Amino acid sequence: MNILTKSLTGLGLGAALTLTAGTALAAGGSGCGTFVNADGVEEHLACSTAPIDFTNKGSLQNGAKIFMNYCAGCHSAQYVRHSRIAEDLEIPPELVEKYLMVTTDQIGDHINAEIDPEVQAAWFGAPPPDLSLETRLRGDDWVYTYLLSFYEDPSRPWGANNLVLHNVAMPHVLHNMQEELSAEEFESEVGDLVNFMAWMGEPARHDRQVIGFFVILFLLVLLIPVYLLNKEFWKDVK
Repeated sequence: MNILTKSLTGLGLGAALTLTAGTALAAGGSGCGTFVNADGVEEHLACSTAPIDFTNKGSLQNGAKIFMNYCAGCHSAQYVRHSRIAEDLEIPPELVEKYLMVTTDQIGDHINAEIDPEVQAAWFGAPPPDLSLETRLRGDDWVYTYLLSFYEDPSRPWGANNLVLHNVAMPHVLHNMQEELSAEEFESEVGDLVNFMAWMGEPARHDRQVIGFFVILFLLVLLIPVYLLNKEFWKDVK
């Protein structure tokens, strides 16, 4: 088993860690993977918390820009229309048409990668997955931690590996961005990207949560007269 010592600045870890080819934990499990530290002790890697906020339109708009520039070339998002992005993220349609429609010229079209899946399979070993529901499949925190977990690995075909998903076929597509920005700025940009991906997975999530809160509040208030009415009905029953 190859052992690599790398400084995982993308994860915000100051000390160099000795990484092993440990199997990443599934999204349904606890955490995002395991690693062996410099003392040879296997440690658990907790997922970082993704900054999900659907009310932050600036974050969602920036995330949409990053997704279309760095992800849409290979990945599709077949359940998302460009017109929905314009409407929900409050982006003028003409700006969406000019800057965000990289694979189509019809604003009503879905986000579909234009590269032949067979060609992608030859490049990566398998066609890149559709990302419409990726955060719902893996979890927001898992995707966020995964995107921050790439490190250099000359033994891999694309020169990079990932702490969360070892021997992943995906290149580190955000490498240039990471080189140009500080660690804090890069984490912020990745956070915006994951925020947008979470929105793609469930655009109505924020509305659902707000409506659910008021429904629960209504039921709690309703409980008071129901309790008093029940007490009145049964007061003469011994």
